[in-house]
Amino acid sequence: MISDVLVFLKDHLNEELNGHGAWIGGETQEDKVVFLDGEKMDPIVFKLGAVSCLLMNIEEENTLRAADPYRSVASDGTVFKVYPEIRINLFVLFVARFKQYEQGLDSLSRIIQHFQTHRVMTHQNSPALSENIEKLIMELTTLPFSEQNEIWNALRTTYHPSVLYKVKMIVARDEAGQRATELKEKEIRLPG
Repeated sequence: MISDVLVFLKDHLNEELNGHGAWIGGETQEDKVVFLDGEKMDPIVFKLGAVSCLLMNIEEENTLRAADPYRSVASDGTVFKVYPEIRINLFVLFVARFKQYEQGLDSLSRIIQHFQTHRVMTHQNSPALSENIEKLIMELTTLPFSEQNEIWNALRTTYHPSVLYKVKMIVARDEAGQRATELKEKEIRLPG
């Protein structure tokens, strides 16, 4: 599910940005939004001439919980016991590395503009979105300088122009569920 989201975002940005005119330099053949090379992770090496997409964190969204998280009712009225949904947010960092500094800034500007006009992605406006994902909400996130410094130190690399997005909410559901035992009413008589 997490990989579905990241692959969708990478492919979506490549399709949108390459489809609406070339990036600086006139190239449209090669992907301009890429993942990191798994063999170049320590220290991390970002691809030159591209924007790298990197998962920074996974966070549980606690604010939207059902009143009875262990109960679900099927369309035929059958009650099932299910484990509560887990709603997660992903923090995705887009890092631009280009020979020309302004090319990196232009690339990030295009990504920000795109997510500004396509803040919510659903199956209606983004048909390539996986069936397992209802919708994605893109929220630009700004970290204090101290936290940015910690991130770049943890990555063990020098700072590159980048932008961080909180991708909300991916829902993990208990699809199996178990038929709940029926509750029977019992009459209780009080003394008196």
